[in-house]
Amino acid sequence: MAKITGLGGVFYVAQDPAATREWYREKLGIDCEYGPQLNWSEETGDTPYSLISHFKDDAYIKPGKGGFMINLRVDDLDGFVEVLKSRDVEILDSVDEGYGKFAWLLDPDGVKIELWEQVEAPG
Repeated sequence: MAKITGLGGVFYVAQDPAATREWYREKLGIDCEYGPQLNWSEETGDTPYSLISHFKDDAYIKPGKGGFMINLRVDDLDGFVEVLKSRDVEILDSVDEGYGKFAWLLDPDGVKIELWEQVEAPG
């Protein structure tokens, strides 16, 4: 039986697609021809994980625009945040939830990006 097996991408309208691709390339280090394209994960032994979450309101994705947010996994959140700051990217907030560390930023079109470093949950 046919089934969905993972995340294929996130699509949205950009005001200037070329400038948006360049921002992802320069700021996040994601090279792309049509848009950011990534392997599922570079982490080994990782179980594929994807989440489609429905919110009653869009408070969690504010101040992002468009009613959605992109979640990107990172292997070293603190280090990546420092790289982004050195590239003049504003970090909206960050938090360590115990099971994972998170930070948020906006891309040039106002789309909220959530960076996520998965860590082992406390015993």
